[in-house]
Amino acid sequence: MSIAERIDTGGGQTASACPACAVVPSAERLAQLAAPTSARLMLSLPTAHCAACMSTVEGGLEKLPGVRSARVNLTLRRVSVDAEPEVTAEALIAALDGLGYEAHELDAGMLSATETDRQGRELLMRLGVAGFSMMNVMLLSVAVWSGAEDATRDMFHWISAAIALPTVVFAGQPFFKNAWRSLRAGRLGMDVPISLAIILASSISLFETFHSGHHAYFDAAVMLTFFLLAGRYLDHRTRAVARSAAEELAALEVPRATVLRDGAEVTVPIAELAVGEWVRVRPGGRMPVDGVVTEGSSELDRSLLTGESLPVMAGPDTVVSAGEVNLTGPLTVRVTAAGKDSSLHRMADLVAVAESAKTRYTSLADRASRLYSPLVHILSFGAFGVWMWITGGDVRYAINISAAVLIITCPCALGLAVPAVVTAASGKLFRKGLLIKHGTALERLAEVDTVVFDKTGTLTLGAPEPTNLGEHSRATLEVVAALAQASSHPLAMALAAATRSAGIPPARVEALREAPGYGIEGLWRGQVVRLGRAEWVGAAPLAVTATYLSLGGTTRALTFADRLRPGAEQAVAALRAQGKRILLISGDSEGAVADLATRLGIADWTSGALPAEKAARVAELTAEGRRVLMVGDGLNDTAALAAAHVSISPASALDAARVASDIVLLGQDMAPIGDALRIAGQATRRIRENFAISAGYNVIAVPLALVGLATPLAAALAMSLSSITVSLNALRLR
Repeated sequence: MSIAERIDTGGGQTASACPACAVVPSAERLAQLAAPTSARLMLSLPTAHCAACMSTVEGGLEKLPGVRSARVNLTLRRVSVDAEPEVTAEALIAALDGLGYEAHELDAGMLSATETDRQGRELLMRLGVAGFSMMNVMLLSVAVWSGAEDATRDMFHWISAAIALPTVVFAGQPFFKNAWRSLRAGRLGMDVPISLAIILASSISLFETFHSGHHAYFDAAVMLTFFLLAGRYLDHRTRAVARSAAEELAALEVPRATVLRDGAEVTVPIAELAVGEWVRVRPGGRMPVDGVVTEGSSELDRSLLTGESLPVMAGPDTVVSAGEVNLTGPLTVRVTAAGKDSSLHRMADLVAVAESAKTRYTSLADRASRLYSPLVHILSFGAFGVWMWITGGDVRYAINISAAVLIITCPCALGLAVPAVVTAASGKLFRKGLLIKHGTALERLAEVDTVVFDKTGTLTLGAPEPTNLGEHSRATLEVVAALAQASSHPLAMALAAATRSAGIPPARVEALREAPGYGIEGLWRGQVVRLGRAEWVGAAPLAVTATYLSLGGTTRALTFADRLRPGAEQAVAALRAQGKRILLISGDSEGAVADLATRLGIADWTSGALPAEKAARVAELTAEGRRVLMVGDGLNDTAALAAAHVSISPASALDAARVASDIVLLGQDMAPIGDALRIAGQATRRIRENFAISAGYNVIAVPLALVGLATPLAAALAMSLSSITVSLNALRLR
């Protein structure tokens, strides 16, 4: 591979905090470039639970001035808003309140689970109250059903009412509050029919009691509330199991730090830290900020961020990132970014937005959910009228059927069909070392049938070492050092580092100039010297990785050795086992590329490819109807990455390549790429299965309710089971 080609790729090791890679350049720039001129606000939506909620919230917020887009993640019950900087969280919360939704601002980088935990505890408490009351009312009902008559029966009914009605009012508050907010906003949310069903069941029981009826149904009203709460709580727990990648990142962030001020250690919230301050991180503590070590030495555990199992040494001038664990010694760190500006925060925000992005499946669910709200009430009131006519005016029977229809048609399962799977899949991929940047990447990854790999820095580590410096004179190496120091190409950087280590000073080379795709040249003692491709300098190419020097009318080869990236063989084998077509396209020499292709078993390979040729090859494959996954790490891969159906870059890649890619590979291990395609395929199947479950449920359950074969209690069980089944199906991803 030529120096010029890799000059295009960059790879310069600038000082930046790195949440996505262990020792290589960071993903901080990636997040900074993602949304530099907009405000990204994250709000929790504890009362959102169905597809209709998604479309209402997104549509309402996108109408606000300054709001560019709003995306609801129903599984996590959050909305991510991309807006102009002047838009505030308070304005969004007020707008959501007008739409009938409770909302709380979340730190998008930390994504605290406090509100979610509180909601879970509240549901569990109300579930316990409903369960206790249900057992007592059922005991009282036994006496009535056993033959109690007249005054004794009425007494048991009134005692049951005294227990059941307060229970329904208290335990049913999650449904009643949401329903009231919906009605106040002028819409019919999914908790409206549920609340109406609970009220109808209680009202008909109270009516029977007032008129000394033979049977009151307070036990059914309380049981209905209990099972609806049970379904919602189980749904809440299954969502929590599908923990997202954004929450994984949020768990790494530290809320407070020990800062050195006026010679004393003071513990302050992260939000109060300023750039340039010094923080103290004790052994065993997690790094609270991005920064540079100024004092102390230790080892850092970066495994949760990068998947790298071995600790990394840290000392003065070591760049550190929020989320890393200090293992062995105290460190003093100068803050370069903290809180919302930290790279970890930006990554969490980026992932949260990606998880909430629209796909064709979510759009399908949205369209279906818009039909549900009016349809639910039309069916319910229609059933009431028909059964009043059939039964000759039996209000109690008609109301029971109407309530069953209201409950059983709730489209919660449809609303969860897509987000439950996307959240579970993104969390699994993150734990395997892949960070999804784009919301539709998972969907596109499942369609891939062809994988194109770059070589240096992708299948190999991109850390070449010169092997024949001893064969060249000191004067030659001084010229090499001067040219190499002007380039950020990995081969040039390796030459510059090797000559520095050998104590060889650079010669005075003037008028340095890059020839894109070929190399770098300058003037030394009045003559042109070049370092780059063999054909550019007029040398005969070798069958190994090398760059070539033209000096004084002669050419010299500088050879290199590179190491295979861990997991490369496993990744290629896994992709081949999945039936994918695999290509290797590199700008390196024919011998080096052929050797690597043989080692990995890749039959289709191309050497000496320029950046435009890589992009053209990807475009050619696309024109053939192929769905191409491009895996590359450099600037010369950027056009190919952008042209591919979906793309992956290692975290060590140049910033431009990471920005162009849809997925970032954390750490050095490439094996997760094979897992990514497998999980993406599974996720697509699970989404389709969830749509089938939701459709099948409605096809079977709704007619049963309409013809009177499903009581309100049975409807509550069926509706809850459908939502839980969809969530559990999402968790089947392996």
